[in-house]
Amino acid sequence: MKHGTAKTEALLRLCAVLVLVLTACLVGFDSQTKYVIFIYRKATFRDLKALLVLVYVVSVAAGYNLLQLGKCSKSAWYKENLKGSNIYVAWLCFLLDQVAVYVTFGANSAALEASVLAIKGAQDFQWIKLCNKYTRFCFQIGGALACGYVACILMAWISLISAFNLFRLYSPKKFLLLKTRA
Repeated sequence: MKHGTAKTEALLRLCAVLVLVLTACLVGFDSQTKYVIFIYRKATFRDLKALLVLVYVVSVAAGYNLLQLGKCSKSAWYKENLKGSNIYVAWLCFLLDQVAVYVTFGANSAALEASVLAIKGAQDFQWIKLCNKYTRFCFQIGGALACGYVACILMAWISLISAFNLFRLYSPKKFLLLKTRA
């Protein structure tokens, strides 16, 4: 891994971890209590299962990127050469980066869909609009979802770097043949 590429990957992973943790905190600590039909009702992220799944998924993705940050920061700042690293490790990192992006994007999109139902309601299913009662809660969830999509974009860039680091090990002339060591 080249020094500049490793440093870029480390900075992208650090930014992704921070944005993922911000997303988890914004969703996880968001709540609002309102007086609705003779009782006090508290809205939390546990009311929508998609938001609960989102908190778990972004937390796991943040943990994964934090672990990977340790690996790439070692090569970025200490100029350690990982050229002799195992091809299987490169494939594993590439595939795990892909899984992290797609699962995080899917969880964020599911939470967005559930949030749209909370905003608009669904008359056919007799689901009422919730965001006209819990506006602060809904605005904070909207900000968290925006942060989640920013994290997905950052992780997509990380995945591109991971793909570059993997496929640079292969010969450009022969299909799936490793380069010879010089």
